[in-house]
Amino acid sequence: MSEPWMTELAASPWLLPALFALVVADAFVVVLPSETLVVALGSLAESTGSPSLWAVIPIAALGAVIGDSALFRLGRRVGLDRWGWMRRGRVRAALDRTRATVRSRPAVLVFTARYIPFARIAVNLTAGASGLASRRFLPLSIAAGIGWAFYNVGIGAAFGALLRDQPLLAVGCSVVVAIVVGFTIDSIVSRWSRRRDAAPRSTG
Repeated sequence: MSEPWMTELAASPWLLPALFALVVADAFVVVLPSETLVVALGSLAESTGSPSLWAVIPIAALGAVIGDSALFRLGRRVGLDRWGWMRRGRVRAALDRTRATVRSRPAVLVFTARYIPFARIAVNLTAGASGLASRRFLPLSIAAGIGWAFYNVGIGAAFGALLRDQPLLAVGCSVVVAIVVGFTIDSIVSRWSRRRDAAPRSTG
């Protein structure tokens, strides 16, 4: 049985504009849970019928592309050392890892980073600062954004279909699974990056 407040929320005309704004902002502020919201809306759409899945997907993808492209432009304009947050913590470590490889393997980095918040910031900034051509970056960003939107909406929709009579439980389960998968991807990529970085030292 659907909760009345969930039905009202799903039908709100502000829901999709809020989704778009959050996904764009998440390109810069990693604490904003854009993936979580996309997954939740996918589950809500499938279990309650609103909002439309075919509205959530393009809006999420468009927000992702615009946010990533804005960060790419920022990197092109200011470089990688202008502000303090670029020189500290996980962002600095991610920038250092991607600086040497973004021009030689942009497709791998752009597609992988779309699912990892700190890596996403680092890759898009570094791609811009490195002089990677916009005509090469933009198609990769579009493809990565579309794939990311389908993936997150798909997770939510799967649980929404499975738990159609319990939309609140469907949203909760889908969000938990998405978070676990995100942490798993982050762990695998970080481990692979450390091994790759250690290989030249061990063979040198």
